[in-house]
Amino acid sequence: MTAPTPLLTELTYRAGARAHGAATPATCPCTARTLADRPDATVVRHADTVAKAHAPGTTVAELTHRLTTAAALPGILLPPLTPTPLPLHDRLVTFWPYGTPVDPEDPDAAPWEAAATLLARIHRAPAPATLPPMRGPAKAAHAVATLRTSATARHPATAPVLRAWATLPPWARAEAPMPATAATLCHGDLHLGQLVRHPAPDGPWRLIDVDDLGVGVPAWDLARPAAWYACGLLPPDEWTRFLDAYRAADGPAVPATGDPWPALDVPARALTVQSAARFVAKAVAQERPLDEVEHSLVDACDRMGSLPPQLATSSTK
Repeated sequence: MTAPTPLLTELTYRAGARAHGAATPATCPCTARTLADRPDATVVRHADTVAKAHAPGTTVAELTHRLTTAAALPGILLPPLTPTPLPLHDRLVTFWPYGTPVDPEDPDAAPWEAAATLLARIHRAPAPATLPPMRGPAKAAHAVATLRTSATARHPATAPVLRAWATLPPWARAEAPMPATAATLCHGDLHLGQLVRHPAPDGPWRLIDVDDLGVGVPAWDLARPAAWYACGLLPPDEWTRFLDAYRAADGPAVPATGDPWPALDVPARALTVQSAARFVAKAVAQERPLDEVEHSLVDACDRMGSLPPQLATSSTK
């Protein structure tokens, strides 16, 4: 068993102190556990309080603007418990109320309609002038950069993933600014793990994780479910539930009727490449073969890399 790092030890203490204030008991009966301990995020829960150490390199200014935006939209985003981050071991720490996450063991209960409605609402909310660009393209570029350094010469799946990456426009690869029309408030990293019920355990759904929140292309927030549907990994009825709910809530990322794919094409391809790059890099690190889902994503990249960009996504639907 790996010993706790100084950051994890101190973060656990700070979560308990925030949960109890000055009345912290010497022996605490509360539930306290580590929810995540990765290089890009360490998250600890103590009772109904969650403490998160954000990724190295996160700036105070950008994170503070994102916290302010979340606090201003409590019906959409889970609001933070404190308005500014706390420096701790060269990281920035924020505190949040605990919410009940989506149950990964019950896929039939996945809240697709709630996710889509919250996205539509965030996309229709005013975007503060101080908010930085949403980090979706930057995260995709980081996944591909990690693949290049970790697996280029060692895994046959690397080549089709990089070919697919080359078909994307520069803005989707974080090599150029997003289109001038991209002035919509976006979550930046939507998946079902970004929803919680608050107040726990059965309150309304809220979006969490402000690390990628910003101004950008709203179709990016629909791209992960769109990509998984296009690759055959998300059943058509679940995709339809999600898309119909988004349209019913007047979401601006796609037309109200008709074919949504002209708007979704580039973001869906980018998320396919991002997911494939992460999976291949992980398989290399773990010295294991790709599983069925990972093969599906790499195969989609292979098709994307061999077709003109306007046909790439439609070939996987």
